[in-house]
Amino acid sequence: MVRWRWQVIALWGVVLLAALPILPKVAEPLKVGGFSSPHTEAARARAVMERELGATASQLVIIFQSDTIDAHSPEFQGQVAAALDGVDQLPNVVDIILPTDEPHLISSDGTTAYALVGLDLPPEEAQRDVPAFKAALHQPESLTMTVAGGPAFYADIEPVSQRDLRRAELIAFPFALVALLLVFGSLVAALVPLAVGGLGVAAVLLSLYWIGHGIDLSIFVLNLATMLGLGLAVDCSLFITSRYREELGRLQGDVGAAVERTIATAGRAIFFSGITVLIGLSGLSFFSFMFLRSVGIAGVIVVFFAVLAALTLLPALLAVIGTRIDRGRIIRMPAGEEGDHGFWAALSHKVMAPPVLVLIPTLAFLLFLGSPFLNVNVSSPDATILPNDLESRQGFNILTEKYGEGEISPFVIVLESPGGMQGDEQLHALYDLSAWLADQPEISRVQSAMAYDQPVPFNQAKALLTARSNLARLGIDTRLDQFINDNAAIVLAYPRSYPNSAENKALLDRIRAHEPGAGLTMLVDGGTAEIVDVVDVMYHDFPIAIGMIVIATYLVLLILFRSVLLPLKAIAMNTLSILASYGALVFFFQEGHFNHLLRFDALGFVEASLPVIMFCILFGLSMDYEVFLLSRVKEEWEKTGDNAHSVAVGLQRSGRIITSAAAIVVVVTASFVSADVILIKALGLGIALAVLIDATIVRALLVPATMRLLGKWNWWMPESIGRLLPARSFTEEST
Repeated sequence: MVRWRWQVIALWGVVLLAALPILPKVAEPLKVGGFSSPHTEAARARAVMERELGATASQLVIIFQSDTIDAHSPEFQGQVAAALDGVDQLPNVVDIILPTDEPHLISSDGTTAYALVGLDLPPEEAQRDVPAFKAALHQPESLTMTVAGGPAFYADIEPVSQRDLRRAELIAFPFALVALLLVFGSLVAALVPLAVGGLGVAAVLLSLYWIGHGIDLSIFVLNLATMLGLGLAVDCSLFITSRYREELGRLQGDVGAAVERTIATAGRAIFFSGITVLIGLSGLSFFSFMFLRSVGIAGVIVVFFAVLAALTLLPALLAVIGTRIDRGRIIRMPAGEEGDHGFWAALSHKVMAPPVLVLIPTLAFLLFLGSPFLNVNVSSPDATILPNDLESRQGFNILTEKYGEGEISPFVIVLESPGGMQGDEQLHALYDLSAWLADQPEISRVQSAMAYDQPVPFNQAKALLTARSNLARLGIDTRLDQFINDNAAIVLAYPRSYPNSAENKALLDRIRAHEPGAGLTMLVDGGTAEIVDVVDVMYHDFPIAIGMIVIATYLVLLILFRSVLLPLKAIAMNTLSILASYGALVFFFQEGHFNHLLRFDALGFVEASLPVIMFCILFGLSMDYEVFLLSRVKEEWEKTGDNAHSVAVGLQRSGRIITSAAAIVVVVTASFVSADVILIKALGLGIALAVLIDATIVRALLVPATMRLLGKWNWWMPESIGRLLPARSFTEEST
């Protein structure tokens, strides 16, 4: 690497030049959404509605309000019609339902009404047409107008996520620089890891731009790429730079030898720790959700470039900088203590003197931190993840306030009949189902072909249905065709509560267990169904991902440390810190503690993908630090065979640098707590807390205590297994 330093720097310079014109437009090929799966019952129900009944793929909701004009009045209705004049000529507009067409579109207090604009594109695609749609609307003379609905929600996600990213970057880079200055004490040594981290992130963003043209990637991968990319790249660079300075002192200023020795030692640990992080993130590939797969793909790219930059660009820069690495001295750092001396060694001896007395209360404390997770309520996201200053969120709030929590998200029951839907037997079954739903205490009203506006006797409902074609020729639209055709029918059941409520989830179970009879098959869609189905599919896949990650990580650590028990201990420690961060998610975001300080409205739930993403990221990150620490411990064990001494020396040599690296990751991820999108805010806070707990409580207390208790069993390896593994020594190859 020393010999080819200028060539390596030039290649990375080319990467930077290629990335610079791309960075402003890196979001263009990325997509919003990705939180649903085609494998759910709700998705199958939507497919039937679109195929058989011509249901629109998505709807925009145009809300009109006035404090002085009654929404039932001709004046109000005239302004609504004028505002929407010509909208039906826009591309992808299928139909428009005005308040005059549907009385329930007017609020009970007469101050609000809304129109529905049906589109032939799903909301994730229709969102790109929202600006043109808004431009085509005519502002009413005396009404306020708000655009909401799925496409508007997705249209707002992209700009606000970009805003969050820029704000986080402005916070993360300066604070990371300050942290590096505190670690190294000199400006040059601090700037080198930050520069490498920035170049690594640029390479990641360039890759995501081109990959996004070939496969679907979520817009949120940009936030992850910056959050994780900068943290990992700076982390790796920190370990490399720190070891280089150490080797430069040992080798009396021999730059070439110091770089080579650094790569042979710290570089090896960087490589293996990168593998552990890679394993964790690759677990996201097991999920059918585009959002999660995107995070997995982006995470793999992030790890690749973070490790690549640390093992190629950084050594080349160090070879060029040479002995000038400590130029720009700002802070005089105290010389570190070697051997069995110093703060970290003293701490480990105190912990190991009575290991049980430290282990039990520490375990109890971590379990206490994780205990709120026992009451977790997971849900898929809606407009509540957006800040209140966005129009789509304001529209959601208006609809909830004026029409009720359940009115805007009905149960949608889809019925199919291979023998025809409009025979007497089938219509009786449809009528009975509508009546059964109306009798449920959780339901406020029901709409179907046999109970459109209000319950009527079966014969009257059938007569109206039969006569609808003749009435249409007379100019009377019964609007029943939207509910039934020859092959399928739908029933809308409006609940009294919000989609994520326990009452609605229990009702969903009863509806799906109900047998409609007459040979009808039934599928259920709607807000509650989508939430339940998404969570069920996601958490059906989650144990598979966990199993893969745990087994693969165990095997890597088994090969690396030639120990049966140490990988198990590491996995247990990681799990504890992750559980503690899960408890924080519930404490802050579900229960709403400190929500004013953190600037968000309590959700009442934890977004379903957060525990999944956090496990996959944190398992790898925590194992990253475990590799660095145990490498040092293993080195001393091979020299002395003294377990307590090895732990003390290993912690002394790695404690400060691990803590510093963790502090930088905490600073970078915590900067995303400033985000307006709650999903990103929660992810940043959760990762920051988990890394903080892992680098302090777990590494400083639990690891020394457990290793002292295990003693020589730490390094136990059955001969039959050992013969299958490559021989490996840490005496000359550790960090």
